[in-house]
Amino acid sequence: MKLIILDRDGVLNQDSDAYVKSVDEWIPIPGSAEAVGKLCKAGYTVAVATNQSGLARGYFAETDLAAMHDKMIALAAEHGGEFAHIAYCPHGPDDHCDCRKPLPGLIHQIEQALSTSANGAWMIGDSIRDLEAGAAAGCQTALVRTGKGEKSEHKLTSHDSLSEAPIFNDLAAFVDWLIANN
Repeated sequence: MKLIILDRDGVLNQDSDAYVKSVDEWIPIPGSAEAVGKLCKAGYTVAVATNQSGLARGYFAETDLAAMHDKMIALAAEHGGEFAHIAYCPHGPDDHCDCRKPLPGLIHQIEQALSTSANGAWMIGDSIRDLEAGAAAGCQTALVRTGKGEKSEHKLTSHDSLSEAPIFNDLAAFVDWLIANN
């Protein structure tokens, strides 16, 4: 299985410092749904690993999150894409869970759900914590400049294990590069 794990906010949809709290606030990044379709058509299995502490903070409910994911799934499907699994951490930063990135728990959930190993898979994110979670699970990592990516890019050089991670303008650019090089 050729596995690709994507962060959600800042990779698939626009991020917000005030949290993405509703389906109306979930706005796709141009080209992201098409990129998921390209991955699937090229034989990749696509999963999502996303921190959603807005649940713990009471900013939105599980039904709101489900509606956002339904929109994300429908947009990807319009372009021939699908998500094999969506793993999310509903906890806050002080809950001491094992699933909140930068810990690799969400990636382990994906491994269990898909009965596969993420070792060697790609983890694509817009933050250092996304890449740290991927690296901890044995993934190859790549940063996108969308979302918090431009701010995160400057921090990559101080992380020995992440300093070689390729950087792309957005998910579509990563997907074009991946398909052209495989």
